[in-house]
Amino acid sequence: MSHYFSHHELLQMDQRHRATFINSLGGFKSVNLVGTKNQQGQTNLAVFNSIVHLGANPALVGLIVRPDSVERHTYENIIATGFFTLNHLNKTIYEAAHQTSARYPREVSEFQATGLSEEYKEGFFAPFVKESFVQIGLEFKEKIELKINGTLLLISEINQVYLPEGVVAKDGFIDLEKAGSLTCSGLDSYHSTQKMKRLSYAKPNTMPKEFTP
Repeated sequence: MSHYFSHHELLQMDQRHRATFINSLGGFKSVNLVGTKNQQGQTNLAVFNSIVHLGANPALVGLIVRPDSVERHTYENIIATGFFTLNHLNKTIYEAAHQTSARYPREVSEFQATGLSEEYKEGFFAPFVKESFVQIGLEFKEKIELKINGTLLLISEINQVYLPEGVVAKDGFIDLEKAGSLTCSGLDSYHSTQKMKRLSYAKPNTMPKEFTP
């Protein structure tokens, strides 16, 4: 038997309780460390689970950030420099990654505070996380304000990708489970995955079958 929550009940929830409830309601999400650097060379690292695929041609990614009513080091660095990295979490770094959500002052690098390592590749401006197995370099393109709650959608184009050997199938599919990537629910629950199967392209009146590239 399901438990019904009305709109009125949602509004009456304690603010923190409601935030935890709604954050976990949407299901499992991707979780990444966002690496940035300001124009003075100060690095910043922050864990985000608000990253969405926006298109493959051009290869676009959306990052939702909160309103800039307080200091938002990640947001400020992206806007000022135009570059950032996404770094997948894995079992060896997820606890350190979670610690990056603490409110460190601007002059403290979360890389140093959590023991994670900066890595620079192919002249890309922003730092990658050396301990991450899946690393993506992005260039900022467009900002959209969502008027309903003041959050900001940062649209960026994929510039560089680094993956472990042997995780890309013949058709281009990336086996993220094989790459060791984790997922999350809510703001503090981290999960490994277990693939069931890939399914064939869906067509009317034909049930999908297991797909093998």
